Amino acid sequence: MNSVPFEMGPIRPVDEADSLLIRTTRGCPWNRCTFCSLYKNMKFSLRSVTEIKKDIIAAKEYFNGHPFETCFLQDGDSFVMGTKDLIEILQTLRIAFPSLKRISSYGRAQTMVKKTASDMKDIFEAGLNKLYCGMESGSASVLEKVKKGITPESIIKSARMAKQAGMDTTQFIILGLGGKQLSKLHAIETAKVLNEINPDYIRLLTIGVKPGTGLDSQIAKGEFILPSETHMISEQRLLLEHLENITSHYANHHSVDLLLEVRGSLPTDKDRMLTILDRFLFLSEADKINFILGRRLGYYRRLSDIKNELQYGIVEKQAQKIRRTNSDSFEQVFHDLRRQVI
Repeated sequence: MNSVPFEMGPIRPVDEADSLLIRTTRGCPWNRCTFCSLYKNMKFSLRSVTEIKKDIIAAKEYFNGHPFETCFLQDGDSFVMGTKDLIEILQTLRIAFPSLKRISSYGRAQTMVKKTASDMKDIFEAGLNKLYCGMESGSASVLEKVKKGITPESIIKSARMAKQAGMDTTQFIILGLGGKQLSKLHAIETAKVLNEINPDYIRLLTIGVKPGTGLDSQIAKGEFILPSETHMISEQRLLLEHLENITSHYANHHSVDLLLEVRGSLPTDKDRMLTILDRFLFLSEADKINFILGRRLGYYRRLSDIKNELQYGIVEKQAQKIRRTNSDSFEQVFHDLRRQVI
């Protein structure tokens, strides 16, 4: 990355793996969420239009005519830019890379609601046609507890504004974010908000608490009780069960997710996805441990993989080793493995 002659931020969504990355802001304008450590030591700043345009030209020269069809604007929230400035960047991008069919960005609800409907439409027409939103939860209690700085009302309003402007929207949900204490509320209230906004895509992430975060400190103090892997599958089942009358594409699609095969279009694939969740929940305790460990260690990808006797035996040897040598519970081992990939 150091050899690239233009500035790049630290992350991009999974769906943007092949995209051109152009950095419009550094860090996150909020940067207080208890579960996030990504921008912890980074002061937020807006990059100037001149700076960004220089990077676009540098990227054009560096990639030497590569026909990018997608571009993602980094870092945490391009909508914090003035509308006129953002439009100028989008227009420059489309001139420099005429093959672009999609330009996307993260968008924070509390930022977007400060835009007018006309602003959102102008931004869309300038080329920004896909929006990633980290709503994380639809529960006011959970959002407040994790210091997300947004409300269910702002999530709904901003999502509707984006949809009315013509943008595709993706909403990210974090399983386990309410802890054991607020698990049911987290699932049901999140489903309620999703039903209100009917996003184009719903993407699940399974919680993995990074060391040094506020949530990590709460766990140490006993203020936040981390749900078990099985508990989070039950939570996901409750969430999915309460999704009604929407046409979103729903997916576990990050490597941190336990059941990657739980994906499909709503409402068509809802029963099939619920059946997969139930298949896991109906496993014996020993088989659950074997599958979870196998997934976390990379031996399994699908639930049916535990039928492979050779793989099952290899994973079981690892489980026996943990039982003999590790004083922590399996859940702590699973969590340690999860947070390595978040």
